[in-house]
Amino acid sequence: MQRLATACEAVAATTKKLLKAGIVADYLNSRTIDEAVVSAVFLSGRSFPAWEETTLQMGGRSLWRIVAELAGKDEAELTAAYRRHGDLGAVAGEILPERAGQGLNVLEVESAFRLMAAARGAAAKTAIARGLLARATPLEAKYIVKIMTGDLRIGLKESLVEEAIARAYGGTLPDVLADVQRANMLVGDIGEAVRLASAGRLAEAKMRMFHPLGFMLASPIDSAEEGLSYFSAAAVEDKYDGIRAQAHTAGGEVKLFSRTRDEITESFPELPDALAGLPQDAILDGEIVAWDYAAGRPRPFSVLQQRLGRKRVSEKMLRETPVAFLAFDVLYAGGELVMDLPLRERARVLDELLAKATNHRGHRGTQRKSEQGKLAFGDEEEISAASMIRAPVFRAASPDELEELFAAAQERGNEGLMIKDLDSAYTPGKRGKSWLKMKRELATLDVVVTAVEYGHGKRVGVLSDYTFAVWNGDRLENIGKVYSGLTDAEIAEMTQWFLDHTIEDRHGEAQGFRLLVEPRIVLEVAFNNMMRSDRHESGYALRFPRIVRLRPDKTAEDADTIERVREIYDQQPG
Repeated sequence: MQRLATACEAVAATTKKLLKAGIVADYLNSRTIDEAVVSAVFLSGRSFPAWEETTLQMGGRSLWRIVAELAGKDEAELTAAYRRHGDLGAVAGEILPERAGQGLNVLEVESAFRLMAAARGAAAKTAIARGLLARATPLEAKYIVKIMTGDLRIGLKESLVEEAIARAYGGTLPDVLADVQRANMLVGDIGEAVRLASAGRLAEAKMRMFHPLGFMLASPIDSAEEGLSYFSAAAVEDKYDGIRAQAHTAGGEVKLFSRTRDEITESFPELPDALAGLPQDAILDGEIVAWDYAAGRPRPFSVLQQRLGRKRVSEKMLRETPVAFLAFDVLYAGGELVMDLPLRERARVLDELLAKATNHRGHRGTQRKSEQGKLAFGDEEEISAASMIRAPVFRAASPDELEELFAAAQERGNEGLMIKDLDSAYTPGKRGKSWLKMKRELATLDVVVTAVEYGHGKRVGVLSDYTFAVWNGDRLENIGKVYSGLTDAEIAEMTQWFLDHTIEDRHGEAQGFRLLVEPRIVLEVAFNNMMRSDRHESGYALRFPRIVRLRPDKTAEDADTIERVREIYDQQPG
């Protein structure tokens, strides 16, 4: 483990990607295959292979207490160290003492991780973690904690680990790297990719179902003219106001995964029945939306929000907040990956799959699309089972036609449009110009910053996370939190201002160095939509807020009010 930690230090010390990959390749070559397999997983920032559902379930606060106990430090000393470094792993590396007999093998660390994951109860997990860190050198402890918290932060993306594997076991040829990337994608285990590469068996990698693949991403555009400027053959779809989801179905089993690759099947128990009716094993890309089956249209995201994160969904909620899976792409079907096919061919495969699908009663699905792209269903009995819908596809030959489609999409309660190159392959995890998204902000609000927190990564040591509020009478009520939109120079300047104007330092909250500040800084924030929420005292929350600009020309008294918030909420489509 010391050698792995030393390699991580070297990786963190350089910004050159080729050098990072070379350091990892040399390290992998120096270890046994079993050690290299585990190390590759750790270097990807994970405790376990991606396909596994195993988790440590070890809270950051528990680790905080273990580090403090082993170091013999009090809360204030630990807090000061955290402010210097911005992550608990680096704190552990600094303050834990050297002791005789310390030192671990990566296989011992993995074994402890599995014991910890299997242990029941916080006390049992804490005991295993304490024992592990007590046996580790300070440098080993630094990276053990980083891996446990999923916060490696050494500038080593998984793609660079893949490149290192290609170098270590197959040379630097581009086709070897492509084989490593494909094997890792198929099996969902970069450690297994090491094992296959070392044996020259990368071509033998087979698709492992029920581990989420990367989602293809879209680039934003500013105008209808731009939307038709990158490719000649375009498919146009509504941009739905739901959550992106990947559906895996095989042998009658169905699992749903979010864009963050978390399993969300339990939150939507009515969807597996619909998806299980596909005639072949398949992986579909789509959107889960709250759906009004009577009107044949989606409902606002604020309605869907009631279903998110629930382990158990009541019959009442199933009736009052039904959902639909709108399928718009297929990645795998009938034992074959189809991602490399052009979108026009994938669309044909998807249409054939859905046409042959049966509902959970064993009958053919009744969904169909009218010429206008509206969705229609069969009789009342079957509507309840019609939870999988083929997302309608349109065509536009001019900016004016695209604008018309955009207006129609918003009238249907959707965010805007997706414009896709019919000749493009599906590229997981990549954002390019093959998929475009056209949407416009609902509105902006002028808000007052009430609290700030220290950032992470490159923003360690600066206050970059801002909680903001609007006026309700003569009182400020929080409505959101924002992390993005300012330049590094602006953040540095604002950090000093906030430190000079702190009202209260709540360093005990969420390890978090949360500062309540004088409510004088005004921001203009944009957002996608607004929802009811008890998360903030205002009773509202903003979806995807981002800072448009600082407003030094405005005083706190000039900020928007709760009445303006209600007005925007009421004006939302749907």
